[in-house]
Amino acid sequence: MKRKLLSLLCAAALLLAALTGCTAAPAASETPAATETPAPSEAPAATETPAASEAPAETAETAAPAAGAVRVMALKGPTAMGMVQFMDGVDKGEIADYDYDFQIVASVDEVTPNLVQGNVDIAAVPANLASVLYNNTEGGVQVLAINTLGVLYIVESGDTVQSVEDLRGRTIYASGKGATPEYALNYILSENGIDPSADVTIEWKSEHAECLSALLAEEGAVAMLPQPFVTTAQTKSDAIRVALDLTEEWDALQAEAEAPSALLTGVVVARKSFVEENPEAVAAFLDHYKASVDYVNANTAEAAQLVGQYDIVTAEVAEKALPACNIVYIDGEEMKEKLSGYLAVLLEQNPQSVGGQLPADDFYYSR
Repeated sequence: MKRKLLSLLCAAALLLAALTGCTAAPAASETPAATETPAPSEAPAATETPAASEAPAETAETAAPAAGAVRVMALKGPTAMGMVQFMDGVDKGEIADYDYDFQIVASVDEVTPNLVQGNVDIAAVPANLASVLYNNTEGGVQVLAINTLGVLYIVESGDTVQSVEDLRGRTIYASGKGATPEYALNYILSENGIDPSADVTIEWKSEHAECLSALLAEEGAVAMLPQPFVTTAQTKSDAIRVALDLTEEWDALQAEAEAPSALLTGVVVARKSFVEENPEAVAAFLDHYKASVDYVNANTAEAAQLVGQYDIVTAEVAEKALPACNIVYIDGEEMKEKLSGYLAVLLEQNPQSVGGQLPADDFYYSR
């Protein structure tokens, strides 16, 4: 049974990486390393439901963590950016209450099997992938905090898009089909009276880098991109501007809702068994992580240097992108309200995007 579950999850992650070319996504989301040649990584897009296929055999060498060890994995992009002050403190010996081991990886297919097999204790993952993992491990994963809000933007090489209505009749280059970017875009278009299948042409690319190339090659082109790819695009052409912030558009649609949701990109999850066996370590991790997020948001220039130091994105790109990356730390009841509302919106569009059903209350960690 365990081997079958691992096969399902590993196959899902590989399929997602192929669909989105990232994640962050931007499904989850969330989001990609922006360098001179953008490489697939985090996206808000790595969120597809698992599909069955062959997966690497389970290894027998899965080592038990040393006493006091906390093994953490994050994707290149905004979710890892929020951890840089924490990682720097560990490397300098200033944070030594536990033996923290951080790994920054390029794609979600590296995170999922390591988390399920017990090689990682805590991980930053796309928001709806957390729900998929919860459902497919029978409650074996808990979400600790939201770490990234929406990072998706409509950008254009021109000045013609001032509202969602201006997208009617246009071609939009995008990646993340079958995952969070598609669901978010369809929701925002539909709620503004635009039929995504008839009133616009969405040209799906396998990677955010392909969208960037199309945007740069075609005058007047429109694309949906996550940060920090938006910043990368703007460093390559002065003609590229942010036309719409999809987080703001989502919030506007939710303003009158009885239980407003938020557009989310990433969350921090942990193996439930690790949480139950190490409550003090989890609490300490969250305290350090919150302090790191606060530092990153308050000290952009210094944080950008750390982002570059840890090879997440270049310091130059990070300094420009950080203010638009929506890095946050939200836990407790506010986390539950925002995340459950977001997952409910995705469930209405495609139940498989959240693993078939909404998670139960034990999905949401509370101190």
